[in-house]
Amino acid sequence: MFKIYKSLIIFIIIIFSTQAYTKDAPASFADLAERLMPSVVNISTTTTVITNTNPFPGFKFPPGSPFEDMFKEFGTPQKRKASALGSGFIIDKKGIVITNNHVIQDAEDIVVTVNGEKEFKAKIIGKDPLSDIAVLQIESKEKFTPVAFGDSDKARIGDWVIAIGNPFGLGGTVTAGIISARNRSIGLSRYEDYIQTDASINSGNSGGPLFDMNGNVIGINTAILGQSGSIGIGFSIPSNSAKKVIDQLIKFGETKRGWLGVRIQVVTKEIAEIEKLDEARGALVASVADKSPSAKAGIKAGDIIIEFNGVKINEMKELPKIVAQTEVGKTVDVKVWRNKKAIIKKIKLGRLETSSDFKEDEKETKAEPEISEIKSLKITTRSLTKKDIAERKLPNQTTGLVITNIDKSSPVNYLSVNDIIVEVQKKKIKSPKDLEKIVEAALRSNQKTILIVVYNNQNQRRYIGVKLD
Repeated sequence: MFKIYKSLIIFIIIIFSTQAYTKDAPASFADLAERLMPSVVNISTTTTVITNTNPFPGFKFPPGSPFEDMFKEFGTPQKRKASALGSGFIIDKKGIVITNNHVIQDAEDIVVTVNGEKEFKAKIIGKDPLSDIAVLQIESKEKFTPVAFGDSDKARIGDWVIAIGNPFGLGGTVTAGIISARNRSIGLSRYEDYIQTDASINSGNSGGPLFDMNGNVIGINTAILGQSGSIGIGFSIPSNSAKKVIDQLIKFGETKRGWLGVRIQVVTKEIAEIEKLDEARGALVASVADKSPSAKAGIKAGDIIIEFNGVKINEMKELPKIVAQTEVGKTVDVKVWRNKKAIIKKIKLGRLETSSDFKEDEKETKAEPEISEIKSLKITTRSLTKKDIAERKLPNQTTGLVITNIDKSSPVNYLSVNDIIVEVQKKKIKSPKDLEKIVEAALRSNQKTILIVVYNNQNQRRYIGVKLD
């Protein structure tokens, strides 16, 4: 009998526990939407576009014809006005509006429509292409209804959200859904940590708010997957990340991000194995910029950054976001893994926007034929020349081999022609013989994995764990 009562008590506890963590779907979003609508705005922009008219009306060259572009140059330049639509939201009663940078990019005139009725001109206070955020000021002395930011870190997968915006120019549109995923990267910007939602987001929703059920903004709707409209996968910039950028744009008119001065890459299982790191974690330093904060602090290529300012770095992509959000000029402890042990370096952060490599545009180069075959790796190479170093702006003391051909069965078949092998097993490569000797020695010792350092076609220094056959 006691066992029956005990089972019944456990069953009741499980039921109440389950109900405690279950939230019913809202009966209606009407009250919430009605309260928030006056704070969401429609944004229309005007840009002048210059095009050339066809000198031969009624005749078109086939697509891809070399004459197509040539004859365009002989056309008469014509100016026309192009318009674009987006969304935004008010965060201050004085009319400060938040939207996406791509909504107002190159705009000559910006008109903000509030509550679907009143139109106001707006000016740009600040914009940041890296995070795709812009701050506008409505040019009016009227008082507006603002909304507040929520804590996006508390948003959970499965939470209800609503999006309000201007899809396809249809202002004041409300859609509802849930948070589908967190920490998404889709390759649109340098700093990505998107909230994914299945609330319908379409063209024109860009810059609009994603609200939680308390009516707080937890995201800025920025992107959709695909070009044919909503398919239940939309992406929003988390409010916690956005607010740091917005505060700087309002205060300074620009951003001031922390800067380490390193190029980093993913720590693979092979690299972790070679470096005797307990697991594949952290960010591998591929190269260090001259006179950068990291260079001054003694960070070296090959170091693995495993902790920054007390925060553990589990994945490479975490480091740039944490560094960027750290105050410029602050001295931080950076824990690196070097020579199979952890050491700490103190680094005074610089400012990314004024750094030497902020807008670096590295060029691809063509190989010159001085070919040697590396049979052990099934590739052909040539020696690196002074001309290569000058054209590719490599460090003057760089030595290595330029890859000219890669066999399909090569253990490095994922590399590219014109990649430069500069180190193998932490030894500099000066000739094809150097490379052959090191690889053959590894094969004789039954070593399964070797560490190769290359400069890729974009002149980025990369560490690669290579499994030998």
